[in-house]
Amino acid sequence: MSIFLDTGKIEEIEKYLKLGVLRGVTTNPTLIFRAGVTGGKDQIKKRLIEIATLIKPLPLSLEVNTNNKEKMIEEARDFASWSDNINVKIPIHGPNGELVNLEVINELENKYDVRINVTAMMSAQQCFLAALAGASYVSLFGGRVNNMGYNTIEEIKKIRTLLDDTKLKAKIIMGSTREVLNVVEWLVAGAHIVTVSPNLLEGMIVHPYSKETVQTFLSDALKI
Repeated sequence: MSIFLDTGKIEEIEKYLKLGVLRGVTTNPTLIFRAGVTGGKDQIKKRLIEIATLIKPLPLSLEVNTNNKEKMIEEARDFASWSDNINVKIPIHGPNGELVNLEVINELENKYDVRINVTAMMSAQQCFLAALAGASYVSLFGGRVNNMGYNTIEEIKKIRTLLDDTKLKAKIIMGSTREVLNVVEWLVAGAHIVTVSPNLLEGMIVHPYSKETVQTFLSDALKI
């Protein structure tokens, strides 16, 4: 059971690496932009290599920027060449339901030996098919599933049972985490990994009653 940090900021990664609680990092173009990276592809590449080097041997998942078959394969192979701890995120299908993505996932994993994290999935059935195609990671967007009125925990249980019974290699990553509560309940339900933003990770650590207790201890120590 692991926690991955979802960010593009070096200082945030360094902060939580020092605490010893991270087992990986995920990012995407939006998070890289929010981290203040500008200047085109060269600067994006520089930042991603910097993150991969910083967290090595822990995995870094980063996302392709196209849905064209040949370009996805080319981009994914390029990303993977930057560092051996890079996994490439590819959506389960295209923006209009194009099925070529599964073909790309299968080819990258089984022909080019690129580790793939299949993203943007909302159901156990999608995750199972991605795992059958050869994916190393299957990312279920739990917060969005809950928002649609479905129970994410039931989807996790179903996909974990399928993966265990068929002995497929894929690990379940839970994304779109909205509440501190989600992290432990999703891990207990069978997820291998939950991605969290820095504010959620801090919320897992800092508790108001813990603060109150420590303040009392320190105050009483001074009185003594």
